Amino acid sequence: MAFSAEVNKNGNSTVVLLSNDAEKTSAEIYAFGALLNNFSLNGLNVIDGFSSPENAKEDITNGFKSARLSPFVCRLADSKYSVNNEQYTINKFSLGNEAIHGLLYDAVFTVTDYGADENAAIVTLQYDYKQTNEGYPFKYSCIIIYRLESKGKLSVETIIQNNTADAMPLCDGWHPYFTLGCKTDELLMKINSNRMVEFNNNLLPTGKIIAYDKFQQPELIAGTALDNCFLLNENDLPACTLHNNTSGLQLTILPEKSYPYLQLYIPPHRTSIAIENLSAAPDAFNNKMGLIMLRPGQSTSFKTSFKIIIE
Repeated sequence: MAFSAEVNKNGNSTVVLLSNDAEKTSAEIYAFGALLNNFSLNGLNVIDGFSSPENAKEDITNGFKSARLSPFVCRLADSKYSVNNEQYTINKFSLGNEAIHGLLYDAVFTVTDYGADENAAIVTLQYDYKQTNEGYPFKYSCIIIYRLESKGKLSVETIIQNNTADAMPLCDGWHPYFTLGCKTDELLMKINSNRMVEFNNNLLPTGKIIAYDKFQQPELIAGTALDNCFLLNENDLPACTLHNNTSGLQLTILPEKSYPYLQLYIPPHRTSIAIENLSAAPDAFNNKMGLIMLRPGQSTSFKTSFKIIIE
């Protein structure tokens, strides 16, 4: 059987390896953060990851590479929000006055199931949030399913269940950085969006959606500066495609409708690019752009897929 799934434990760290030997693809997932640390084709890893789970634990807040964004995404204005006629303040990690990137980026997930058949290698991880941060007094379960399939495809599904007696505010997203073996400036990129969320100087939405005309066709990133949120067009095209003309390596990102926003960020070193599937815009707890109010006992899911090929 071409597909296999392995769970390796070393001390307090758990690493999952999903493989397809027939096509030479693999995915490495850490239980820490349920983060995707490696997604490879023929030994070419397209994830800008960590050297080890220990490195991830020490360095996760330095760029939040592959971090799970839950229960809010990106920035939260002044670290505050109101719900059910109560105001709350998130105190975990802030950039300036804004809390960023949710509460689960450093959570240690449990591997609840894994296996392989002739069609895929699969792992399921779960973390139960139990009101550990007073700024988010809601209990919920976060279940993540990675599925490595044929033709270089890796799907990631997240299921959130509200375990509280009250409706809870919810957004969901990912923060992976991708690298295709060259400087980001040398990559061709195409995005399925011609609309961008307007930001103020603190990278918080103003409430306006503005036109955007770059990368409508494959175009060199070159010196383009990006730290922006795009509203995806409503069709079945990939949200984003990256292509390395020299090696032929291509990455395609295919979110379902549960992720209507796409955040793009190029860090100063410009050796990788963060491409973030988001269910809502930044600061959605306050501006309500894509915010979900999940009812007691209700669950909802979010799904995206990554595909790598060499053309």
